[in-house]
Amino acid sequence: MTQNTEHTERTRVSTVVVTGASGRTGSRVAAAARAAGLTVRAATRARGFDWRDRSTWEAALRGADAAYLVHPLDVGAPDAPEAVGGLAREAVRLGVRRLVLLSARGEERARPTERALAESGAEWTVVRAAWFAQNFSEGPLVEEIRAAGELVFPGGAVREPFVDVRDVADVAVAALTGGERYVRRTVEVSGPRLLSFGEAIAEIAAATGRELVYRAVSARDYGERMAAFGLPPEEVEFLVELFASLLDGHNAHLSDGVRQVLGRAPRDFGDVVREAAADGVWKP
Repeated sequence: MTQNTEHTERTRVSTVVVTGASGRTGSRVAAAARAAGLTVRAATRARGFDWRDRSTWEAALRGADAAYLVHPLDVGAPDAPEAVGGLAREAVRLGVRRLVLLSARGEERARPTERALAESGAEWTVVRAAWFAQNFSEGPLVEEIRAAGELVFPGGAVREPFVDVRDVADVAVAALTGGERYVRRTVEVSGPRLLSFGEAIAEIAAATGRELVYRAVSARDYGERMAAFGLPPEEVEFLVELFASLLDGHNAHLSDGVRQVLGRAPRDFGDVVREAAADGVWKP
């Protein structure tokens, strides 16, 4: 057997652990992995996995070939480097060498977590994603748009290339199954065009036939709103600093990672909006 064949055998992926498999990206990664013929092992609290409890890690990882890692709060959270680095080292110890980490494009706070992954001994890939298009149709922003007819958010007039999470998932699965092609590589993914948050809300309004308003506030004012909804003070402080640093305009550019990896253009924000509107996501 040649050395190249040995390496191919060692890195072939058939079973992939998907952390956050019930979440926004994890659910799509799980679906894309199954569509690619992989066996998916969901690593969620409902299945006994807990990022904060190391005793749950071995059962989730043992016998798998690869894993998709997404930190439960944010890749730039203070505890993320230790958690991701620790899980990655445990994965390598158990023979799960192929790891793909979801990171954030333009988030300097994420770099220590990326380094922790790179130093684990894993065959790693980092996928840095722009702001998700589905943040408008899934998660905490949706109820405000649906019920109040407005979005209050600290985005100002900053423009962002909102990325479809299905593209993020497809890139992640391609990295998991692509052999050496994506090992020790960072891939940045975005949507195909820049939109401000106000322009995004205007597209949602046009698709739904509703009058919707975007109201820009400061990150600090938004933090007060989050605190009023009961978020822990330390989480509020982290998110205030995160929004202030991410939404300052430095991310107002396109990335070509989707085309590089998948050989096609990324899906457009308008497609996501039309599909969600057809499903009645923003109906009051």
